[in-house]
Amino acid sequence: MAIADDLDLTTYCLETAQRAKAASRVLATVSGQAKNDWLKASAAALRENFETIAQANEQDLANAPQYGLTDAAIDRLRLTQQRVDGIASALEEIAMFTDPIGATIESSVRPNGLVINKVRVPLGVVFFIYESRPNVTADAAAICVKSGNAVILRGGKEAIHSSQAIVSILQEKAVEFGIPADALQLVSTTDRAAVGHFLKLNQLIDVAIPRGGEGLIRRVSEEATMPVIKHFAGNCHVYVDQAADLDMAVQITFNSKCHRYGVCNAAESLVVHQAVAEKFLPKMAEAFAPESVEIRGDERTCAILPSAVAATEEDFGTEYLGPIISVKIVDDIDEAIAHINQYSSGHTESIVTESLSASRKFTAQIDSSAVMVNASTRFNDGGEFGLGAEIGISTDKFHARGPCGIDALTSYKYIVMGEGHVRK
Repeated sequence: MAIADDLDLTTYCLETAQRAKAASRVLATVSGQAKNDWLKASAAALRENFETIAQANEQDLANAPQYGLTDAAIDRLRLTQQRVDGIASALEEIAMFTDPIGATIESSVRPNGLVINKVRVPLGVVFFIYESRPNVTADAAAICVKSGNAVILRGGKEAIHSSQAIVSILQEKAVEFGIPADALQLVSTTDRAAVGHFLKLNQLIDVAIPRGGEGLIRRVSEEATMPVIKHFAGNCHVYVDQAADLDMAVQITFNSKCHRYGVCNAAESLVVHQAVAEKFLPKMAEAFAPESVEIRGDERTCAILPSAVAATEEDFGTEYLGPIISVKIVDDIDEAIAHINQYSSGHTESIVTESLSASRKFTAQIDSSAVMVNASTRFNDGGEFGLGAEIGISTDKFHARGPCGIDALTSYKYIVMGEGHVRK
């Protein structure tokens, strides 16, 4: 598949979506066994064709400097044998999950004898927009097809050659198992205007899923004419309660903040009960010191930690994605909950406490997609939740919330079985 630079974008996007729609109808009837066989065969083919993938990846790496990628971004772009093995293993893991399509969610028999079945069905066509990591190409294709959905993949230009090599292999194997090649298509133009064209095609595309920076997600949300599964930001909090084990609180806060900075489930804010602040904050600052984490605290925090920087109002709502954390000292759990609900992005919050009543109050009143008790915010992840690979984390309340695995890419319909029933 060649990169299409000179295209009539309106026609190209329309025809791509039309092919995906037609493929989705066929895919809805493909057996779970066929999809699993495709995933396993694709995993083997990715390993066998490493050299082909590596050659394509070299083209992307050679082009990386002109896109202004950082060393870290270039490293994420690089595909080694080990990383391709990892991509293949992810496909094999997805194959192990139960096929949701056709599963009965609920069933009942009405007094008149009608049998009412609520059955899982695919969403249809997914338009998935993501940034440069080529492993996401394989993950998204696998999750969508496994859940019975055709997918249009619009990856970043930085990984276009690598993604094309991966998709070509997946398409070739798909045909062998009765899956239409058009069930997984990679947008072959790097023109950003193509995204806008696809987002207008709500009669053909059932859902858009953006995965990347806040700017990308906001653009998709503003322009999409179909539903969007998304989260804008990950301003996650850890609350250290007055009944917390302080050593545990240090470990959880450190892991939540420092395990990986640039991810959406990293903690950006720390809230501390005033009863333990004077003991806990120096311990926390000592743990943060080797990582050079900057603490931006309120007035009471700065009085306890002379090294802390005075926080602004903006700091409490910021997703830093780096070694900075805001700190707020509160008088009680009610103030902690109010502060978190005001500044949170609705992603992930954690309470550290040995009080059952405090944990129950926190989990009931915090309005986020995942609420942890005595656990790191970093656990809000499809793999950690046992969902397998995820296509993203949603902070919406409709249609999916939290890590979006295979089941989140399904809807349902009612199948009603009668025996000549007519309504009186």
